[in-house]
Amino acid sequence: MEALAARLSQLDAHAEGAIRVVAFYDTLMRRRVDLPALARSSAGLAECVAGVRLHGTGRVVRASPDGTDASAPPGPASTTTPITLDEEEIGAVWLERAGPPHPLDDVLLDRLAIAAAAVVERYGPARTTMADPALVELAVSADCDEAGRARALRLLGFAADLPVRAVAVRSDVPLDRVAALLCPGRPAKAAPLADAGIVLVTATATATETDSASSQSELLPAGVRAGVGTAGDPVRSWREARTALRFTAERRPVVRYADLGALALLAEIPEDVARANHDVAAIARLARHPEDLETLDAFCATGSLRRAADRLHLHHSSVARRIEQITKTLGIELAHPAGLMRAGLALTAWRLLDS
Repeated sequence: MEALAARLSQLDAHAEGAIRVVAFYDTLMRRRVDLPALARSSAGLAECVAGVRLHGTGRVVRASPDGTDASAPPGPASTTTPITLDEEEIGAVWLERAGPPHPLDDVLLDRLAIAAAAVVERYGPARTTMADPALVELAVSADCDEAGRARALRLLGFAADLPVRAVAVRSDVPLDRVAALLCPGRPAKAAPLADAGIVLVTATATATETDSASSQSELLPAGVRAGVGTAGDPVRSWREARTALRFTAERRPVVRYADLGALALLAEIPEDVARANHDVAAIARLARHPEDLETLDAFCATGSLRRAADRLHLHHSSVARRIEQITKTLGIELAHPAGLMRAGLALTAWRLLDS
């Protein structure tokens, strides 16, 4: 009984201190302090250097007990706790105590980690992570009002002053991995929706960054297709992203809606009208012979027998014979620019039907 009484008395003292630590961080969170202020306040409370690190950006904040940034080289961490957001580890907090850890160090770091996650979610989300599909669907739904959309984006962790871009994805690869490859180092949220996977990403404020489709294609695993909408209104961007996804192909796995230009109009043609078109019907017949369809695709993409031959790894004379036969099958003079454009449009329209 004496031993139990001693343990209970220690627990009471520890509990009282823990409550004070919790109240301390609750006050900081109500004041919406930033990461440097959190580190400084924690260092003062712990009476030793406190640190915060975010994995996504590589940012490190260290503060001394006197309230200044720690200038001395980092010492060994006496206690460390991960920062988690949306069930993903996004960073760590620690104390650099010279002696053994104090009894309340674990409680202090737990609260510091929670506060740091709240700061990251408020002022800028973590690196790519899966998100609640219901929130994502609200963010891109035309039926949602602006207040509801703004709240959904805020809960997803997107800053109110930055535009959002939608990416439509079809892939057997996990969406969060695709998102990390498509949007390296940028805040993004991924979720499966009914017709395609979606990635919402914070777009840059400058118009110079265009997210090159060719460079993105090189990063993606085989079989992944992605359509990229323009930055701004999430509803419009999601609609554009799904349209761009329809234009993707094996040789063109990533398509930006902004690069489609007038080609995007083909997606607006009713399906029955497209199927009834003479040229599209001819492409459908040609598709029964995959090697001919591949040859036409390469020739339309390059406009040159030799470049098409290089792409197909064939001799140019073999490609010339194929093109001659395809010309007869389609009834389109592929040697003329107008005929080549006509065949290219018909091929694209047929692919949209298949998509």
